[in-house]
Amino acid sequence: MTLRGRKKGETVPQGVVGRLPVYFRYLTELELAGVERVSSAQLGEALDFTAAQIRSDLSYFGSFGQQGYGYNVAELLDQVKQILGIKQKYAMVLVGAGNLGKAIGSYEWFRAEGFEIEAIFDVDPHLIGNRHGGCIIRSVDELTSYLKEHPADIGIIATPKAAGQSVCDLLVEGGVDSIWNFSPTHLTVPDHVLVEDMHLTDSLLRLVFRLNERRAGDGETD
Repeated sequence: MTLRGRKKGETVPQGVVGRLPVYFRYLTELELAGVERVSSAQLGEALDFTAAQIRSDLSYFGSFGQQGYGYNVAELLDQVKQILGIKQKYAMVLVGAGNLGKAIGSYEWFRAEGFEIEAIFDVDPHLIGNRHGGCIIRSVDELTSYLKEHPADIGIIATPKAAGQSVCDLLVEGGVDSIWNFSPTHLTVPDHVLVEDMHLTDSLLRLVFRLNERRAGDGETD
């Protein structure tokens, strides 16, 4: 199994990028279940992709698997981790310690995979000073000065809509160039800053659309 570097300027399609975490999650499940090998056809059937699509996706990164054998699960998982960049540590800060922020701050998978939430910030005086997820909740007024002393790779925004952009500006000012945005607002950032939006309502609305499409196809009416 060979992992190759892409040619300079060669970009990976967003569809491929979107499927990589799916491969990671399913291969992790297989490894935990003690499965040693899997074919592209088996992967495709489990994930609702075609075998050709899986082979094409992986071909952007190297040569994987053997004809007649398939993929060694542990080796392929290790390579997918390397492709995704999760075989290293990432320092993160979380802004927003409400219900959503607390859920994010309590998610043990982050720390287990090297994503360390090192500080949490909020504006609520009733929350500031409390401990959550191993961190003392700090005032958001301390965010910029904290980042100067403790650079972060990723900033997580879990604030109400009205505060999203101002928090984003503070993170960018503090040198954070990758932002995971749970705030239901569109963020304006400089060109060098990456933003991944996680709008929970969008996901719910897509589900409702699919639900009503299926009901319409089944002939159900209100």
